[in-house]
Amino acid sequence: MANPFPLSTVLVLDFGAQYGQLIARRVRDLNVYSEIVPCDISADEVREKNPGAIILSGGPASVYAEDAPSMDPAIFELGIPVLGFCYGQQIMAATLGGTVSHTDKGEYGPAPLTRVDGVDCAGCGGTSKLYGDTPHEQTVWMSHRDAVTEVPEGFEITAVTDVCPVASMEDAERKLYATQFHPEVRHTPYGQEMLANFLFNIAGLEPNWTMDSIIDDSVAAIQEQVGNDRVILGLSGGVDSSVVAALCAKAIGKQLVCVFVNHGLLRKNEPEEVEEVFTNQFDVDFIHVHAEDRYAELLAGVTDPEQKRRIIGEQFWKEFFAVAEEVADDGEPVKFLAQGTIYPDIIESGARKTGGKASTIKSHHNLIPFPDGVHFDLIEPLDHFFKDEVRALGSALGLPDHIVHRQPFPGPGLAIRIIGEVTPEKLDILKNADAIVREELDAYNELLFEKSGERNGEVARAEAGGPEVERSVWQYFAVLPDVKSVGVMGDERTYQRPIILRAVESSDAMTADWAKLPYDVLAKISSRIVAEVPGINRVAYDITSKPPATIEWE
Repeated sequence: MANPFPLSTVLVLDFGAQYGQLIARRVRDLNVYSEIVPCDISADEVREKNPGAIILSGGPASVYAEDAPSMDPAIFELGIPVLGFCYGQQIMAATLGGTVSHTDKGEYGPAPLTRVDGVDCAGCGGTSKLYGDTPHEQTVWMSHRDAVTEVPEGFEITAVTDVCPVASMEDAERKLYATQFHPEVRHTPYGQEMLANFLFNIAGLEPNWTMDSIIDDSVAAIQEQVGNDRVILGLSGGVDSSVVAALCAKAIGKQLVCVFVNHGLLRKNEPEEVEEVFTNQFDVDFIHVHAEDRYAELLAGVTDPEQKRRIIGEQFWKEFFAVAEEVADDGEPVKFLAQGTIYPDIIESGARKTGGKASTIKSHHNLIPFPDGVHFDLIEPLDHFFKDEVRALGSALGLPDHIVHRQPFPGPGLAIRIIGEVTPEKLDILKNADAIVREELDAYNELLFEKSGERNGEVARAEAGGPEVERSVWQYFAVLPDVKSVGVMGDERTYQRPIILRAVESSDAMTADWAKLPYDVLAKISSRIVAEVPGINRVAYDITSKPPATIEWE
């Protein structure tokens, strides 16, 4: 789906930075639309996009490395305001005639910075517009070994640290600015203020990336793409597919067919909650496919986790396409398939970094196993949104919190949280135990949210410098292992199953640390599960991080 947002865009040129997505999110936090593009984008391509400003990200390489990522020098001649961070400052300096040198001493972590006040540069009024009213001395977050030692012609040094002779530089007349430090992380306390100064006071952009404008523009784009045709959506009840359904419902109403395939492996009460929302709250054609018995038969005796995944995935598409054929036979053919693809999916599938340069890999779209003779045009109305924006969009569209703030949940569902064979008895045990885990940790997270204003770990704390203690938990669930253990209940010996509690903190799901939950929270979860779930006599807590473990058990 083409970009439906005709707003002033900030392009983030990605040189392989660990903070690339964070930069784009910080821009959007200021109600300005941003897009991440590969660093080797040409000046002509930039001109076609007509951005209001450009940000050069950091990167892991040295500008002197043989395979160091580079950029089109003509971008600096377009007259578009440019702001570089870390490697972005170094590539700006090296490209425009300055000098970047290897240094004996690197600078990592917090560093005291001193502004060079009264800088005599044309158009800056004697004070750097980038720093504005921020303090003369402040702390910034550094992560570098190389540094700019001689600025290009026309540039002035605007700040220094004890280690870095050019902590920031600017050519105000050409609207070229750069910092060796990282304003995008919250370890730089005045970083967001500097970013706002660049966007509004230097680039002259307007903060018009608001939820009202997002919804209006998205609805208009869907209506233009779809016309009078019909759209089918595989609705899982997860955040992304639910928001797509709500957005399409607002745009095209009964032209949308939501197919909810119930494989019997969802969490307790979730099928009922999904049906209630999309039959009572939204005016769409909702089809609930009860496939529980078919899945149970297919999974009987299966213990290998990969075989479980394959069976569940293949059967889902069989169920989905069977309904799609019935829908087509009953009326007008369905032309479009809606998907909950979000912006990080696009970034990861189309612009992964290899040696600091963008490379294209096979698109995730091709993973849809269309049967012979079946074709849909894709509609992906969330492909310009980060996850937190998807949640905000869902709330604005009227989706309830239990869907908007739903945790990540694997496609195979509880089948891969039951170790060994999936049986009706095991499913019943796990659903009840998992419901208790979620109820107690939902309450714990809500308490922390009231204290900090952050919900469900949405802020990338490792990158953004969030609280170090008593953090909200990103994902939590119960696992049922294929073992039994001895216990004592009511003076009688028991031989029943344990439940394993998994709770992790993460910013990106690529790495995760086990959550340091308070003992009283753990004790309450344990006592409730043992008391309320027949067949369980023990609760264990998984305290393994990722890596070496994964978040899921299978």
